[in-house]
Amino acid sequence: MLTKKPQAISGVSSTYENVLEDVYPSIASTGLGQFLNTLYESLPGIGQVKLSYLLFVPPTLPLALLAYFLIKLGGSKYVVTNRAVKQTTFLGGRMLAEAPLSQIERATVDPDSRLAFFRSGDVRLTNAAGDTLLLLRGVQYPDRLVQVITEARDARKLVESSLATIRSRK
Repeated sequence: MLTKKPQAISGVSSTYENVLEDVYPSIASTGLGQFLNTLYESLPGIGQVKLSYLLFVPPTLPLALLAYFLIKLGGSKYVVTNRAVKQTTFLGGRMLAEAPLSQIERATVDPDSRLAFFRSGDVRLTNAAGDTLLLLRGVQYPDRLVQVITEARDARKLVESSLATIRSRK
């Protein structure tokens, strides 16, 4: 749940860019991850445990671990700062894409992207015109990331408004 009143973020400066959170996509962002999710969710369960978990997870675990390590070696990560949301390479930190917080109008979870086994989904950042600025694929607990981005955006707007008021007094 969003806080009722946007507040400043502790330890974050209005003059420097500070990292608020790093998010690493799960294997759910790959075709293999989507296939494994479909396989794991294919059979009904007994109580809290699905039969497909017992039958399919153990034999496919090495494949899932391989995909996990390949994503870590050659994949990307998402970085939320007090100024923007960025997609960077995991190794080296080269920026692949960026969406400034000032341009983000909405952060939403694509409903069709949710994968139950991996507890993941895609987060879409859109501008006021409805254009997609950035699509963050395979994010675990995507609702939480939407909240972080929304609160960072609101805090940024509040800081910009406050700084404009201060500048006008001079």
